[in-house]
Amino acid sequence: MELIAPELVVVLATAIAVATAVSGRIRIAPPVLLLVFGAGIAFIPVFGRLELPADAVLLLFLPALLYWESLTISLREIRANLRGIVLMGTLLVVVTAGGVATLLHLLGMAWGPAWVLGAAVAPTDATAVGALTRSLPRRNTTVLRAESLVNDGTTLVVYGIAVAVTAGEQTLTAWNVSWMLLLSYVGGIAAGLVVSWLGMQVLRRVHAVVLENLLTLLVPFVAFLAAEAIGASGVLAVVVAGLVVSQVAPKLDRAETRQQVRSFWSFATFLLNGALFVLVGIEATIAVRALGVRELWLGLGLIGLVSVTVVVLRFAFLNASWGAVKLVTLRTGGTPREGHRDRVVSGFTGFRGAVSLAMAVAVPRMVESGAAFPDRDLIVFVTAGVVVVTIVGQSLVLPAVVRWADFGGRDEVADERRDAERTAIEEALDALPRLAKRLGADDEVVERIRGDYEGHLALVRAEQSDESDHPLLAKRGDAVELELELVRHKSATVLRMRDDGDIDDLVLRQVRAEYDAEETRLLRQGERD
Repeated sequence: MELIAPELVVVLATAIAVATAVSGRIRIAPPVLLLVFGAGIAFIPVFGRLELPADAVLLLFLPALLYWESLTISLREIRANLRGIVLMGTLLVVVTAGGVATLLHLLGMAWGPAWVLGAAVAPTDATAVGALTRSLPRRNTTVLRAESLVNDGTTLVVYGIAVAVTAGEQTLTAWNVSWMLLLSYVGGIAAGLVVSWLGMQVLRRVHAVVLENLLTLLVPFVAFLAAEAIGASGVLAVVVAGLVVSQVAPKLDRAETRQQVRSFWSFATFLLNGALFVLVGIEATIAVRALGVRELWLGLGLIGLVSVTVVVLRFAFLNASWGAVKLVTLRTGGTPREGHRDRVVSGFTGFRGAVSLAMAVAVPRMVESGAAFPDRDLIVFVTAGVVVVTIVGQSLVLPAVVRWADFGGRDEVADERRDAERTAIEEALDALPRLAKRLGADDEVVERIRGDYEGHLALVRAEQSDESDHPLLAKRGDAVELELELVRHKSATVLRMRDDGDIDDLVLRQVRAEYDAEETRLLRQGERD
């Protein structure tokens, strides 16, 4: 069956919509519902024989999901916590994959598929971390998301080696493995830098919003394919390209482009992430059907053992690495940034997600000799189970752990946002006379604009004053609500004029586009308040 069959597209979109709508009401994480829906869809005969092309899964899903995460992460926080991120994103992944592989081998699984399954469940998922850790301070969330991005690149290197060796495409020697690791890292980083540099050069020369948006769409996929073409890590290439673009593109693109890019990528990654969970639910159910009763019970047992193993290894690594870092830091006269509360919270945030599922589904069905890939169905089933257990189990425990940790403190993001707004308005007011003179603006226009800016500045300063009963803050809620009602009234008016035949549909769309932008701004302002 073709992956792009219209029936499958409709079913995926429906499953995503229903899961999103009901998950909040029944308090079940959307990824879990999507997997369940996928399992149900697999019982529909037309979808019960679905086979996902391995290469297509990695190409369609990973570049887009990881690129958006790279674009929206804080590079400043990454620099400030680089040591911990690198340790968690590289060494922990290898330790987890190796620990799980050893456990599976001791239970009777061959080393090849054991390493494949170990690699599949080793990385945490950036999207899941971002969605399920919103109650954490910015630094903690950024470190966890950055860890997820780095460990995706590391684990896919381990995964690629394990799959290639098991499939008979590569031989397992110290030199061969060392060369593959070196090529994956260096080549992936180089590909990401080159593609992002070329993309920014093109962005400097295009002036059409459509072309700028198309360029942002091409960058992650070109970076991924370029790295894969030379045998390097496509994931690392995408992450590096995303980090570079996040720093350079804001200096080159325009407001309209940025608005469209944010809307497109947030919606696209939402759909891709949801579709991947549904597809894996289908694949996992098909895999279960291929398992015998004994293998099914074995798979259920492995889900429990592997889930416990990845959590235990994460806690052990966090404490061991903290002890080593503490010794080094104290000898150099410094103070460790993380305390035991940070480590406990971090230990319960090892959610597995889309990347693990993509790797499981991307395992080839046959090896070079034409024989079936060993334990492939078991790998898909166990990986999907571990994802469910880590998301459900840890998301239930995490809120209580966060309350116990009691990080407290101010909302750093809100404080910085207000500081940024105040500084920007103050500098704009200082520049107003000079800009008005250069443009030849009328004095009346200048004073009107000055009054608007000074009013906004007074409001921002009131927010920074920590006076909850400040007069400006007391009236702001009513003002926002009134403005919202006025915008909606204007929108309804032009809609009535279209219905009466006074204006054309084209005019309606143009006018309402402006009103929609104004309403969205007011809604966001109300949410911040």
